[in-house]
Amino acid sequence: MTRPLILAPSLLASDFARLGEEVRAADEAGGDWMHLDVMDGHFVPNITFGPDLVKAIRPFTTKVFDVHLMIAPADPYLEAFARAGADLITVHAEAGPHLHRSLQTIRALGKRAGVAINPGTPAEAVAPVLGVVDLVLVMTVNPGFGGQSFIPETCDKIRAVRAMIGGADIDIEVDGGITPETAPLAAASGANVFVAGSAFFRGGACRANGEAIRNAAAMARGEIA
Repeated sequence: MTRPLILAPSLLASDFARLGEEVRAADEAGGDWMHLDVMDGHFVPNITFGPDLVKAIRPFTTKVFDVHLMIAPADPYLEAFARAGADLITVHAEAGPHLHRSLQTIRALGKRAGVAINPGTPAEAVAPVLGVVDLVLVMTVNPGFGGQSFIPETCDKIRAVRAMIGGADIDIEVDGGITPETAPLAAASGANVFVAGSAFFRGGACRANGEAIRNAAAMARGEIA
Protein backbone atom coordinates (compact mmCIF):
# COMPACT_ATOMS: atom_id res chain seq x y z
CA MET A 1 0.00 0.00 0.00
CA THR A 2 1.33 3.44 -0.96
CA ARG A 3 1.85 5.67 2.05
CA PRO A 4 0.20 9.11 1.89
CA LEU A 5 2.35 12.03 0.83
CA ILE A 6 2.85 14.33 3.82
CA LEU A 7 4.39 17.80 3.83
CA ALA A 8 5.87 18.81 7.18
CA PRO A 9 7.02 22.45 7.35
CA SER A 10 10.02 22.83 9.67
CA LEU A 11 9.45 25.66 12.11
CA LEU A 12 13.20 26.00 12.51
CA ALA A 13 13.10 28.17 9.38
CA SER A 14 10.20 30.34 10.56
CA ASP A 15 10.30 33.76 12.22
CA PHE A 16 10.70 32.98 15.93
CA ALA A 17 9.55 36.51 16.84
CA ARG A 18 6.08 35.61 15.56
CA LEU A 19 6.09 31.87 15.91
CA GLY A 20 2.41 31.39 16.68
CA GLU A 21 1.46 33.29 13.52
CA GLU A 22 4.00 31.26 11.53
CA VAL A 23 2.43 28.02 12.74
CA ARG A 24 -1.00 29.24 11.69
CA ALA A 25 0.37 30.37 8.31
CA ALA A 26 2.03 26.99 7.72
CA ASP A 27 -1.25 25.27 8.55
CA GLU A 28 -3.27 27.49 6.22
CA ALA A 29 -0.67 27.07 3.47
CA GLY A 30 -1.31 23.32 3.40
CA GLY A 31 1.23 21.88 5.80
CA ASP A 32 0.07 18.45 6.94
CA TRP A 33 2.34 18.20 9.99
CA MET A 34 4.33 20.78 11.91
CA HIS A 35 7.95 19.65 12.28
CA LEU A 36 9.73 20.87 15.42
CA ASP A 37 13.50 20.46 15.57
CA VAL A 38 14.72 20.28 19.16
CA MET A 39 18.50 20.76 19.49
CA ASP A 40 20.60 20.74 22.64
CA GLY A 41 24.03 22.09 21.65
CA HIS A 42 25.49 18.73 22.68
CA PHE A 43 24.21 16.04 20.33
CA VAL A 44 24.15 18.66 17.56
CA PRO A 45 26.00 21.99 17.33
CA ASN A 46 23.01 24.26 17.87
CA ILE A 47 20.37 25.08 20.49
CA THR A 48 16.71 25.68 19.63
CA PHE A 49 13.84 25.23 22.11
CA GLY A 50 12.25 22.95 24.68
CA PRO A 51 8.85 21.64 25.75
CA ASP A 52 7.60 25.00 27.02
CA LEU A 53 7.72 26.46 23.52
CA VAL A 54 5.96 23.41 22.10
CA LYS A 55 3.22 23.91 24.68
CA ALA A 56 2.97 27.63 23.89
CA ILE A 57 2.35 27.12 20.16
CA ARG A 58 0.14 24.03 20.47
CA PRO A 59 -3.10 26.10 20.46
CA PHE A 60 -2.29 27.63 17.05
CA THR A 61 -3.08 24.48 15.04
CA THR A 62 -4.71 21.08 15.31
CA LYS A 63 -2.20 19.57 12.88
CA VAL A 64 0.19 16.82 13.98
CA PHE A 65 3.17 18.06 15.99
CA ASP A 66 6.13 16.07 14.68
CA VAL A 67 8.80 16.58 17.36
CA HIS A 68 12.32 15.62 16.32
CA LEU A 69 14.61 15.30 19.33
CA MET A 70 18.22 15.97 18.36
CA ILE A 71 19.26 15.69 21.99
CA ALA A 72 21.21 13.25 24.13
CA PRO A 73 20.09 11.82 26.41
CA ALA A 74 16.49 12.00 25.21
CA ASP A 75 14.78 9.74 27.76
CA PRO A 76 14.54 12.32 30.60
CA TYR A 77 12.55 14.66 28.34
CA LEU A 78 10.12 12.32 26.60
CA GLU A 79 7.28 12.81 29.07
CA ALA A 80 7.69 16.60 29.04
CA PHE A 81 7.38 16.77 25.25
CA ALA A 82 4.44 14.36 25.30
CA ARG A 83 2.65 16.56 27.85
CA ALA A 84 3.51 19.68 25.86
CA GLY A 85 1.49 18.47 22.89
CA ALA A 86 3.74 16.33 20.71
CA ASP A 87 1.85 13.77 18.62
CA LEU A 88 4.90 12.01 17.21
CA ILE A 89 8.28 11.96 18.97
CA THR A 90 11.41 10.92 17.09
CA VAL A 91 14.69 10.03 18.80
CA HIS A 92 18.04 9.37 17.18
CA ALA A 93 19.51 5.88 17.00
CA GLU A 94 22.88 7.47 17.78
CA ALA A 95 21.71 9.37 20.89
CA GLY A 96 21.65 6.64 23.51
CA PRO A 97 22.33 3.00 24.32
CA HIS A 98 18.73 1.90 24.91
CA LEU A 99 16.91 2.83 21.71
CA HIS A 100 14.27 0.10 21.97
CA ARG A 101 13.34 1.19 25.49
CA SER A 102 13.13 4.85 24.45
CA LEU A 103 10.70 3.98 21.66
CA GLN A 104 8.63 1.81 23.98
CA THR A 105 8.45 4.73 26.42
CA ILE A 106 7.15 7.06 23.71
CA ARG A 107 4.41 4.60 22.82
CA ALA A 108 3.56 4.07 26.49
CA LEU A 109 2.98 7.84 26.69
CA GLY A 110 0.34 7.44 24.00
CA LYS A 111 2.39 8.98 21.20
CA ARG A 112 3.65 7.75 17.85
CA ALA A 113 7.33 6.81 17.91
CA GLY A 114 10.00 7.59 15.35
CA VAL A 115 13.66 6.68 14.95
CA ALA A 116 16.12 8.93 13.10
CA ILE A 117 19.48 8.10 11.55
CA ASN A 118 22.22 10.49 10.49
CA PRO A 119 23.90 10.39 7.06
CA GLY A 120 26.86 8.48 8.51
CA THR A 121 24.70 5.81 10.15
CA PRO A 122 23.84 2.68 8.13
CA ALA A 123 20.23 1.84 7.39
CA GLU A 124 20.65 -1.44 9.26
CA ALA A 125 20.69 0.49 12.54
CA VAL A 126 16.88 0.71 12.48
CA ALA A 127 16.26 -2.96 11.71
CA PRO A 128 16.09 -4.13 15.38
CA VAL A 129 13.41 -1.55 16.30
CA LEU A 130 11.04 -1.66 13.32
CA GLY A 131 8.54 -3.51 15.48
CA VAL A 132 8.15 -0.53 17.81
CA VAL A 133 8.23 2.45 15.43
CA ASP A 134 5.68 4.34 13.38
CA LEU A 135 8.23 6.35 11.41
CA VAL A 136 11.84 6.18 10.24
CA LEU A 137 13.50 9.54 9.67
CA VAL A 138 16.41 9.46 7.25
CA MET A 139 18.46 12.63 7.69
CA THR A 140 19.43 13.96 4.28
CA VAL A 141 21.86 16.46 5.79
CA ASN A 142 24.00 16.34 8.90
CA PRO A 143 21.76 17.57 11.74
CA GLY A 144 22.24 20.84 13.55
CA PHE A 145 21.57 23.64 11.07
CA GLY A 146 18.89 24.62 8.58
CA GLY A 147 19.56 25.62 5.00
CA GLN A 148 22.02 22.84 4.16
CA SER A 149 22.29 21.06 0.80
CA PHE A 150 20.69 17.66 0.26
CA ILE A 151 23.16 14.73 0.32
CA PRO A 152 22.28 12.61 -2.76
CA GLU A 153 23.90 9.44 -1.35
CA THR A 154 21.19 9.27 1.31
CA CYS A 155 18.79 8.06 -1.39
CA ASP A 156 20.49 4.67 -1.20
CA LYS A 157 19.66 4.57 2.50
CA ILE A 158 16.03 5.54 1.88
CA ARG A 159 15.72 2.64 -0.56
CA ALA A 160 17.31 0.26 1.96
CA VAL A 161 14.90 1.36 4.69
CA ARG A 162 11.94 1.00 2.32
CA ALA A 163 13.02 -2.56 1.52
CA MET A 164 13.32 -3.44 5.21
CA ILE A 165 9.90 -2.00 6.03
CA GLY A 166 8.09 -3.82 3.26
CA GLY A 167 4.35 -3.48 3.76
CA ALA A 168 4.51 -2.47 7.43
CA ASP A 169 2.53 0.54 8.64
CA ILE A 170 5.60 2.80 8.90
CA ASP A 171 6.27 6.18 7.30
CA ILE A 172 9.65 7.19 5.89
CA GLU A 173 10.49 10.83 6.52
CA VAL A 174 13.30 12.88 5.01
CA ASP A 175 14.72 16.02 6.59
CA GLY A 176 17.35 18.34 5.17
CA GLY A 177 17.72 20.22 1.90
CA ILE A 178 14.24 19.30 0.68
CA THR A 179 13.24 21.51 -2.26
CA PRO A 180 11.17 21.04 -5.44
CA GLU A 181 14.40 19.76 -7.03
CA THR A 182 15.37 17.23 -4.34
CA ALA A 183 11.94 16.05 -3.14
CA PRO A 184 11.51 13.89 -6.29
CA LEU A 185 14.79 12.08 -5.55
CA ALA A 186 13.64 11.19 -2.05
CA ALA A 187 10.12 10.32 -3.22
CA ALA A 188 11.38 8.00 -5.96
CA SER A 189 13.55 6.28 -3.35
CA GLY A 190 10.58 5.57 -1.09
CA ALA A 191 10.09 8.54 1.24
CA ASN A 192 6.56 9.79 1.86
CA VAL A 193 7.02 12.48 4.55
CA PHE A 194 8.92 15.60 3.45
CA VAL A 195 10.29 18.08 5.97
CA ALA A 196 10.93 21.47 4.37
CA GLY A 197 12.19 24.53 6.18
CA SER A 198 13.99 27.18 4.16
CA ALA A 199 12.33 26.10 0.91
CA PHE A 200 8.87 26.30 2.51
CA PHE A 201 9.11 29.64 4.33
CA ARG A 202 11.26 31.43 1.72
CA GLY A 203 9.92 34.86 0.81
CA GLY A 204 6.79 34.36 2.89
CA ALA A 205 5.25 32.46 -0.04
CA CYS A 206 4.44 29.39 2.04
CA ARG A 207 1.51 28.15 -0.02
CA ALA A 208 3.25 28.40 -3.40
CA ASN A 209 6.48 26.96 -1.99
CA GLY A 210 4.67 24.08 -0.33
CA GLU A 211 2.67 23.27 -3.43
CA ALA A 212 5.83 23.21 -5.54
CA ILE A 213 7.46 20.69 -3.19
CA ARG A 214 4.31 18.58 -2.89
CA ASN A 215 3.68 18.50 -6.63
CA ALA A 216 7.29 17.61 -7.42
CA ALA A 217 7.15 14.70 -4.97
CA ALA A 218 3.73 13.59 -6.22
CA MET A 219 4.98 13.56 -9.81
CA ALA A 220 7.91 11.34 -8.83
CA ARG A 221 5.44 9.01 -7.11
CA GLY A 222 3.36 8.82 -10.30
CA GLU A 223 0.36 10.51 -8.70
CA ILE A 224 0.20 13.44 -11.12
CA ALA A 225 1.48 13.93 -14.64
